[in-house]
Amino acid sequence: MLPQDPMILLSYVNTKLRDEYSSLDELCAALDADREELVCKLEAVGYTYDPEKNRFL
Repeated sequence: MLPQDPMILLSYVNTKLRDEYSSLDELCAALDADREELVCKLEAVGYTYDPEKNRFL
């Protein structure tokens, strides 16, 4: 279960991307998370996924 608070979600996802997963797709598959929903939640607070850096900025 992913955190619901957008700022906690941002920190959680970026940590997982840095430490465990080489891409957002890999993270979503491993955590059974809806990629589109995750991206929308973080875009709503001003963050977008950068595949080159493998993190939300």
